[in-house]
Amino acid sequence: MKLRTYLLLANTISIAFIIVLLLVFFQYMLVTREQLIWLCIATVGAGMASALLFFLLVRPLEASVRRVGEGAARIAAGELQTRVEPAGLKEFKQLADQFNRMGSSLEQSFLQVRAAESAQRELVANMAHDLRTPLASMQSYAEALEDRVLEDEAEYRRYLGTIRSETMRLSELIQDLFELSTLDAEAQDKEISHTAVVEDVLLELHPRFSLQLEEMGQQLRVRLPERPLRVNMKARHLQRVLQNLIENAVRYSPRGGIILIEADELEGSMLRLSVTDEGVGIAEGERERIFDRFYRTDRSRSREGGGSGLGLSIAKRLVEQYGGSIGVEQPDGQGSRFWFTVHEGKKTSHL
Repeated sequence: MKLRTYLLLANTISIAFIIVLLLVFFQYMLVTREQLIWLCIATVGAGMASALLFFLLVRPLEASVRRVGEGAARIAAGELQTRVEPAGLKEFKQLADQFNRMGSSLEQSFLQVRAAESAQRELVANMAHDLRTPLASMQSYAEALEDRVLEDEAEYRRYLGTIRSETMRLSELIQDLFELSTLDAEAQDKEISHTAVVEDVLLELHPRFSLQLEEMGQQLRVRLPERPLRVNMKARHLQRVLQNLIENAVRYSPRGGIILIEADELEGSMLRLSVTDEGVGIAEGERERIFDRFYRTDRSRSREGGGSGLGLSIAKRLVEQYGGSIGVEQPDGQGSRFWFTVHEGKKTSHL
């Protein structure tokens, strides 16, 4: 039943009730016939005036309800950008405001879901490519060895070395995917009590890069304060972040280049660790997306470069998990400086 019909029906019932009362009064001789006629005329006139007033007052109410209803129908049809004009009585303005806030929330949620679906499709596509590439290489080399087409011992060993390197590449990619999924499932620990020493972590990392640095003629230089640097981060997590940044610097630095690791003290008991290389650098428009999963720039992160595209994403998740931030900038000249901040840890005493 429409609101207008409902109000008119209520008005009609009120008039009928009054007339019935007048007839009862006349039956018991409480009013005369002439008084009954005039009272009935007055009642019907008042009822008609009331009905006209209801009709005039209900129209803006119906218009407000209709606007909200049409807006809800358009949102249900997929037009999430629909908004309702806040007009009419105060209550209907409040209803329109709440409706518009609901529409904005739904639109934002839908955009987030669509972005997540797009990222998921891109993730699956990139995973398929990065998994297929080493598998295809391993298959082709394995088939060549199986057919025994190689007679040269050096060539035979080269094929085996390629299969081994592609196996390690595949294993690293799977490990990166596993670690990233683990980070996604972890809840952020707001009261971090873990402490790591930057110098100790770097000493453990150096042997992993010594062979690569020697082959490329690159130098790894470290500039740290003389005092021990303790940070509020698990040692293995700090090691993972620095390892990913150093790997990225080694991969894209030129032969004979210098890789510099520095630490600066910031306000609020924060430390800023940075890894600077002398590579081709990263375009300014790509510096935000460089930390996305599987994102590669044409200049510095091509598929032929050998990276899985997950290292920087893992580093970002780890740093943010401990309340820090991470970014990249271009120092004077060329190259890239990857930096991240972390809370400085308090020195613990041992009795």
